[in-house]
Amino acid sequence: MLFECFKPLLLSAFLASQILAQSTPPPTTLVNLSYGSFEGQESGNLVEFLGLPYAAPPVGKLRFEPPTDPIAFEGIRQATAFAPACPQREADLTGGLPIPRAANISEDCLYLNVLKPANIPEGEKLPVLVYIHGSGFILGHTGQARGDTLVRRSVELGAPVILVTTAYRLNAFGFLGGKEIKAAGLGNIGIRDQRFALQWVQKHIEQFGGNPKNVKIWGVSAGAISVAMHMLLNDGNQDNLFHGGVMEAGSPLVLPDIVNQQRHFDALVAHTNCTDAPDRLECLRDAPYEALVEGVKNSSTIPSFEGLKLTWQPMVDGNVIVRDPQLSVKMGKFSDIPIITGCAEDEGTLFSLIMTNITNNAEFLAYVKSNYFNEISDKDLKALEIAYPDDVTQGSPFNTGTANVFSPQYKRLAAFQGDLAFQATRRSFSAIASKRQPVYGFRYMRRRLDAAPHLGVDHGSDFPEFMALVNSTGLIAADALIYFTRNGDPNAPQDSISLLRNTKWDVYSSSVENPPLFTFVDPPPSVNITFDTYRADAMKLLNKLSLKEIGRFGL
Repeated sequence: MLFECFKPLLLSAFLASQILAQSTPPPTTLVNLSYGSFEGQESGNLVEFLGLPYAAPPVGKLRFEPPTDPIAFEGIRQATAFAPACPQREADLTGGLPIPRAANISEDCLYLNVLKPANIPEGEKLPVLVYIHGSGFILGHTGQARGDTLVRRSVELGAPVILVTTAYRLNAFGFLGGKEIKAAGLGNIGIRDQRFALQWVQKHIEQFGGNPKNVKIWGVSAGAISVAMHMLLNDGNQDNLFHGGVMEAGSPLVLPDIVNQQRHFDALVAHTNCTDAPDRLECLRDAPYEALVEGVKNSSTIPSFEGLKLTWQPMVDGNVIVRDPQLSVKMGKFSDIPIITGCAEDEGTLFSLIMTNITNNAEFLAYVKSNYFNEISDKDLKALEIAYPDDVTQGSPFNTGTANVFSPQYKRLAAFQGDLAFQATRRSFSAIASKRQPVYGFRYMRRRLDAAPHLGVDHGSDFPEFMALVNSTGLIAADALIYFTRNGDPNAPQDSISLLRNTKWDVYSSSVENPPLFTFVDPPPSVNITFDTYRADAMKLLNKLSLKEIGRFGL
């Protein structure tokens, strides 16, 4: 009799469970793509597909060539381990801050990873975030940060996303310049790799439950510069490959012309005994892999005395990048999409530690002229001397008074280089872009507990919080990234569990006189709003000098 009373309730519960089972299918670790099938792995409440080829191995005659479609195969391949990193040298260790090293390196390295929630409701297509790693276009790999913490956080928020992390060719393998490279139309191969990975996402992400019509791209440092480059390609027409961009410590910046990189091509040719070859580029294709890697090792790395004047980087090649990025920005030829852009407070410290032989004002000015502004006038050089005075209390780490004087000109160099390469370009781009599209600016002022005091809030300090690697910060940055991925707006809905809901992140254009910056401060998880007006005259001067450099090369 009792059973008969509960029978309708039990039947209803059974039917509800069947409907739920139908709407949310069990996790699958098998994906069938147009060129083959892959078996991923469950990891808690996620499914990971690691080491998926998005292009054919760039070896032999494909070395230095644009990426081509992956090679088709039969059967099922395992996708449960990170693929080898692209060829790179080991980083120097400076200031106690190591750049992560890859455990396995190979020229066959064009792979990506897809991390997705294990249970995606039937018929739902999740927003997609594509992460492009940094490390100066010479180092780095997709295993630097797995990404599972960010995807798990998205599930906790009830705002699930899919994360894609991609590799691309680095240093000479991806950014070789010179007249031979220009004549062959083979500049910026590393950027083309990234573009090819974005095209792969458009072709295949639906098989993983992703929405190809809602893709955001995110990068840190060289990865952020890469995001900026993709916004500028084809004069801003990116064929709907992505629909928003996040740039941490990187913006459209002044780039060298491809022909002006000839000395690096010649050095690599000499190291591989190709100097007298009838076709020096063809000789490099046929050169032993080990010889090329040794040649790369002989080039400057990060940090070096050349500071932020990189040996290997994107170039104006007239094909992929048709004009200097700063000119494209001024012409409005960039993607009309929502963006997040910001910097850490002391971006220049890490890159200035090595310059201990610059000890006085005269040596500082000589370095600035020889390394960055070769044709600077005496008047402009004097203005720069005033803008970045020989006063340690105004140097970086900022707001530390007479402390952290690693060498006599260290704090001055750090302030100058951090503004030149990161802050001034970010501010210039934000001011122009915000007149047309949503721009969300941030400023990161939280000091890492493991950072050496003389580094301050150094380059990359913000990355762990955006990747949800540190819980003590309240995960506010990660939450903003997740909501931006979903909605093109970093603000949290009022019913969110995120601490982000307590603070409004206004667009940069909400105040012309005092553009707001969403600011991460100590102690965590504190945040507030500051204004993008600091060192205004100094950064205005740097942007003016940079444009003069472009004009000198006729770009």
